[in-house]
Parts: sequence; structure tokens; C-alpha cells
Amino acid sequence: MRKQFQAIAILSVASVAMIAGGPRALEETASAQAGAAVTQIPKFRAEGSWPKLPSKWIMAIVSSTWIDEQDHLWVLQRPNTLSAEEKPKAAPPVLEFDAQGNFIQAWGGPGPGYDWPETEHGIYIDPKGFVWIGGNGNDDQILKFTKVGKFVMQIGKGGQKKTNGDTKNLWEPADVFVYAKTNELFVADGYGNKRIIVFDADTGAFKRMWGAFGAMPIDDPAAPAGPPQQPMGPDGASQFVPPVHAVKVSTDGLVYVADRGGRRVQVFTIAGKFVNQVFIGRECHAPDCGNGQTAAGIAFSPDPEQRYLYVANRSQAQIMIFNRKTLEFLDSFGSWGSATGQFGTLHHLSVDSKGNLYTAEVTPLKPENRRVQKFTFTGFVPMPMLIKNK
Repeated sequence: MRKQFQAIAILSVASVAMIAGGPRALEETASAQAGAAVTQIPKFRAEGSWPKLPSKWIMAIVSSTWIDEQDHLWVLQRPNTLSAEEKPKAAPPVLEFDAQGNFIQAWGGPGPGYDWPETEHGIYIDPKGFVWIGGNGNDDQILKFTKVGKFVMQIGKGGQKKTNGDTKNLWEPADVFVYAKTNELFVADGYGNKRIIVFDADTGAFKRMWGAFGAMPIDDPAAPAGPPQQPMGPDGASQFVPPVHAVKVSTDGLVYVADRGGRRVQVFTIAGKFVNQVFIGRECHAPDCGNGQTAAGIAFSPDPEQRYLYVANRSQAQIMIFNRKTLEFLDSFGSWGSATGQFGTLHHLSVDSKGNLYTAEVTPLKPENRRVQKFTFTGFVPMPMLIKNK
């Protein structure tokens, strides 16, 4: 079950030529390698804060991003995190920008018929164009809207007993994803619960759920004060360690779950059968390494095979790149801070059709990282050659 990274000596290829990027470079190169091992590593250029809001508004802490089928960037931000002096100029929670970064529209907040989250957390646009939003305040629900902000459906209701056995309500859900082939909504639930729960994306009817390694999630007795005891055995904790922070389903029907507290990504079939896992910064421990949590966001490369898996490593402030099918670690970039290309607590990330990455950060450093950063895909470099000990 285990995947571990070991230090090895490497010999760089004598002449490493960057393959020119472009709208179809990622797709064409990966398609040519279909069925073969990954031999190239994608590279990115940090563009810094992107895009820009109208001058009448102020951006608050950005919790999540998503790219829709038009390559429009959707941003979920937290107006209530602004100071009292700034709040009169707070932008609405939901923001849409076009592929060039031009502002299109904004909406969101409390309204009739639904419970807006106390703390905005995740945003996702499904294949039918509906916008899903969840929260990690005192929130037991996820919300479904049209792209212009018309309320469609709410799954879950506040004020319920919070338990992993509840099939109608959630507990601080962190992320969602709709798998078009089955029209099912997969929910990373979340900060309170420790499970993946699946609903019908049209009706909200419960379908199934599971925890780490495909087992049924169970409620823990009251835990002692302090950080959880980790690791628990060579394969990690037997349950997800909250927060269960992100979920994505690949086109070939594999469910990737960011177990942030467990410092790993686990992979399942859509039925919930455990397939594999990879640890993300397992050496990271609080207080020397942030809060000791790592795997926060997940994205796939946009080529048909989705050959690359990108993982936002929270406490180590890096985007890590893996071979999606084998979970082999390929590369990483980023560091802690507020400069261009640095991260103040990576949260969620998304990718557009050209292979560019967009990140959200949630720690209000000084200067405050209240921004979406764009990382432009610039092409590939060959993987380094290995020197084997004889």
C-alpha cells in the first residue's frame, strides 16, 4: 500500500530543451505518450496575483478556485475576514473572470430559501454548469446554484446531530465533484466528519459513503487536547484524519481524496474500493512545519489521459507533481511567503484547458496573500536520468 519517497542521486540530461508551450502542447505531448511511462515533467512560470477586481471592491481571503468549460475562473472568497474599515468595500463571495482575467460578474451571500455558509470554503462548477458551494464554519450543508446565482438545491441542514452515520446532513464539507458518467456528487466531508459521501447530483438522494481504505467511517470518542497521534502504522491512520479536504474523480473513474490531516492522497474506485495511496510530506509535524497538515488541494492535467496529478501541499508551501496512475513523485515548486510564486498556506487549486494552474491561499500574511495566483504552463523538460548504485 505504501508509497515513500527516497533520496536518490540524479544526472541531468546534458542538453535539456524546453518544449514550447501552447494551447494544445500538454494534450498533444501526453497523447503521444499514451500507454507509456511518463518521461517528461511539466514546468510553470509564476505570474503572481491574477486577475484584478474592479476598483470599487477589495479582495478578501480566497478559499477556492475553479475553471469552467469556457476557461473562466471562478473564485470563492471570504468577505467576513476583512477588517471593519475594509468591509464596506468587500467584494461578493463568488467572482467570475474570463480567460484573460477580465471581471464578468459577482454574487453570493445570504438569501431566501437556503443557508449561506458561515465560512466559505469550496467552489466547483459541474459539467452541466451548476455552481456548488460548501463551508467549514458551523455548516452542515452544500448549496447548488446556476451560474447567475439562482438557488437550485441545498443538501443538508444546520442544527443536526453531527455524525459520520448521517446520510442527509454534512459536517463542514470541504469540497465536491460531479462525475458526469454516473451523475453523482462526491463530497469531501470534511472538517468534522471523516468520509467521502455520494449523492445524486440532481435530486440530492444519498447513494453511498466510505472512509479511509474504503472502510466505513466511525465517530471517535472525545479526543485529548493537542495534535492527533501520528503516524499510526506504516500505512498511516486507519481512518481519514480531518479535514478530508479535497476530492476529484478522473475520467477513468478513480476517486482521489486529499486526506489533509493524514498527510496523504488516497485513491478509490467510484464504488469506494481502495486502490492506492501516496504520502504527502509525511515528515511534516507541528509546530516546526505549520500545523503538520499537507494534502489540501488536487487537480489533474487537462490531457485526455490526465497524466499528471497536482497536489497543493499546505504546510510545506509547495505544489507537488505526480504521475497520476502510478503516484510516482516527479517534481515540486514553491516556498512559504508572499512574493510571486510563494504561498501563504496553499488551500485549493485548479487547472484550465491549456494546463495553467490557479491557486488559493488562506493565511493572512503581511503583505496579505489575498489573491489568486496564476502559474502558466510553459512546456516540458525530460525527466532526469537515474544513477544506480552498483
